[in-house]
Amino acid sequence: MLPILYSFRRCPYAIRARSAVVASGIVVELREIVLRDKPAAMLAASPKGTVPVLVLPDGRVIDQSLAIMHWALATADPLDWLTGKDADLIATNDGAFKHHLDRYKYADRHGTDPLEHRAAATAILADLDTRLHATGHLAGPRVTLTDMAILPFVRQFAQTDRGWFDTLPLPALHDWLGRYLASPLFAAVMTRVTPWQPDAPTVIFPT
Repeated sequence: MLPILYSFRRCPYAIRARSAVVASGIVVELREIVLRDKPAAMLAASPKGTVPVLVLPDGRVIDQSLAIMHWALATADPLDWLTGKDADLIATNDGAFKHHLDRYKYADRHGTDPLEHRAAATAILADLDTRLHATGHLAGPRVTLTDMAILPFVRQFAQTDRGWFDTLPLPALHDWLGRYLASPLFAAVMTRVTPWQPDAPTVIFPT
């Protein structure tokens, strides 16, 4: 029996969880959900109703993306991602940056000025750019957990207005994001699958 991972392809939290699964070499059953029609099995496992949700064969449930990353990499970490964990930088991403990202991308939903929040998020990205100038990565000379926990959110910010984003004078950040988007890992993580139904064939991930 495989672990079951409930996911949503475009969600940055789900992307980083899937990234750690791919990096670890673990195989899971992937259940892609439709946000407006969340499956009862997922809600029974995690009533908060957000992805990702990992249900282990012994019945344990892990429903926080960073915890899923740590579970996968504690099982196997062939790329040595765990040696590059900057908890403070990840907390800034998940806190302040995500706050401004949501109010920029979904301004109508929040009743906010998108340009104000875009500027605040860009200031955080400028700090990342400064870090990236040194080694090309956020926590050392190679890709680690810190990069992979943050990149999906920077991608979402960039995609909100890609034309404007591409004009930002943040060369190290652009290079870092570009390498990620062109990587085999990103391609594997972003594979399209049919939304799960209880009678559907099992989808093995990674494929």
